[in-house]
Amino acid sequence: MKSFLKYVLATVVGIIVSTFILIIFLTFIIVSAVKQSSPSAEKEIKANSVLHISLDHQITEKNENNPFNNLDIPGYRGVKSIGLDLILERISLAKEDDNIKGIYLTPSIVSTGFASLQTIREALKDFKTSGKFIYAYSDMYSQKAYYLASVADSVFVNPQGILDFRGLASSTVFMKEAFDKLGVEMQVVKVGTFKSAVEPFIRNDMSEPNKEQVNSFLNSIYNTFLLDISSSRNLEVDSLKAIADRFAIRNAENAYEHNFVDGTVYKDEVLSVLKEKLDIDQEKKIPSVSLLSYNKKGKYSKEREQIAVLYAYGAIEDGEGMESNIGGDRISRELRALREDENVKAVVLRVNSPGGSALASEVIWREVELTKKEKPIVVSMGDYAASGGYYISAAADSIFAEKTTLTGSIGVFGIIPNFKKLMNEKLGIYFDNVKTGKFAAMGTDPTQPLTEEEKAIVQINVNQIYDTFLQRVADGRGISSAEVDSMGQGRVWTGEQAVELGLVDDIGDLERAISAAATKADLEEYKIQKYPKETDPWSSFFKTGSDKIQEAFMKNKMGEWGKHLETLKNATGQTGVLAKMPYEVEIF
Repeated sequence: MKSFLKYVLATVVGIIVSTFILIIFLTFIIVSAVKQSSPSAEKEIKANSVLHISLDHQITEKNENNPFNNLDIPGYRGVKSIGLDLILERISLAKEDDNIKGIYLTPSIVSTGFASLQTIREALKDFKTSGKFIYAYSDMYSQKAYYLASVADSVFVNPQGILDFRGLASSTVFMKEAFDKLGVEMQVVKVGTFKSAVEPFIRNDMSEPNKEQVNSFLNSIYNTFLLDISSSRNLEVDSLKAIADRFAIRNAENAYEHNFVDGTVYKDEVLSVLKEKLDIDQEKKIPSVSLLSYNKKGKYSKEREQIAVLYAYGAIEDGEGMESNIGGDRISRELRALREDENVKAVVLRVNSPGGSALASEVIWREVELTKKEKPIVVSMGDYAASGGYYISAAADSIFAEKTTLTGSIGVFGIIPNFKKLMNEKLGIYFDNVKTGKFAAMGTDPTQPLTEEEKAIVQINVNQIYDTFLQRVADGRGISSAEVDSMGQGRVWTGEQAVELGLVDDIGDLERAISAAATKADLEEYKIQKYPKETDPWSSFFKTGSDKIQEAFMKNKMGEWGKHLETLKNATGQTGVLAKMPYEVEIF
């Protein structure tokens, strides 16, 4: 009995001590996160400084106020991230900052889409119009990194470094065989010859129509990629193509021989060049500030009249959604509030989305349509504005996209997983039901495949949604549904191609869209306000705490593989009919 009581007492004490330690550890995390996520005062920039831009971190569409981002504590290092909006703002502010004399650009692996990349590159080009310099250096340039670096006044690479230049490729992960082994059948109902979002789940390779569309938009992006490098480096496009086709650049020496870089030097030698440029003694350090730390405030506008920039990015979902996706209810509520706000004279809807729920897309479309009747609304497209992303854009007064934006993908599909083999044969789990009508149990039994009659019912529903999608685009663009259908069928286009087809009005970035909105609203003086407005990071965290923690740790531990898990989760977890582009397009 004494031994038993001793063990019980030891267990209780152990639980109390463990709980106490856990509380201290969690308190430490929260205090650290609060300190790191709290807005700091404007950092004083020393005279004769350089702005250091590496872009070796996650780039989001809009800066996210997540307390776990950039968190650095023992045992956990947060995912460093910055919004594209802040990148552009800070480059623009540095252009006017007398203490910033130039930019030291050190890109290696840049994880963002080509449209965002192109926007950053244009911002760097604009920075150079101030007469300030940009020097680029890296041990290894990926193709995206070199695309950015090519805008610099001088480009340097480590003598033993790498510069990748082989042409672009698009890669897709196919999972049919994995599903077969698991005993899961993905039942698909769709509209659109090119609507290949379902292919990773029902095939082990690309269909011919899918290869055709990927080849088309990939070459469109490649042409822009080559033209921009050609202009900056004074190299002929045909020469660039030939160099890529021969894989002629395999080391730093090759890069120098073909005029891709201005020198093969070590980092200390580049810093020496920078010191000479800044007229700094070689024994002294270069005053510098990183892009993440540069928090100079812009001029405060006293104007009451404003142009609202509403950010809608990520997959489109029913309900509220989270900060990193487009919740149909949340974004439509924001649009409604902006429509009713007398100080808001025009709205720019910034869309960066591969699509998602067709119903949520319709909910947002309705608010765009109603807003257009009250005040100008202009769409600015980011890396993606495809399928549901195009659906919510179609009703706007004007649509602007980058040349490399992926848009269109006008088509819909539904996926209904059948887990019969997995449940019955592998796990020994069975379902049974009693019903009052022929279709009463339709979709409730995950082990019951759809009958032909049930498939026909789902197909009718998908067809109706597609017809509605066509009509929304036809009404918004002032063309017939038949014309939209000829450009639709789920086919993806680049922004450049979409302008030629009439799906997009013109090529232009967010600034161009804001300028167009100001013209439509007859505004000369105005301030720009971002929406949804930033909230306190901890209030948003406690609303969806477990989701935030799971998301933060998944990104931290799984890195690039996390997106494949997310794709699988979406495929088996989403319900309803989807207006979504073909998977997540990765271009290398």
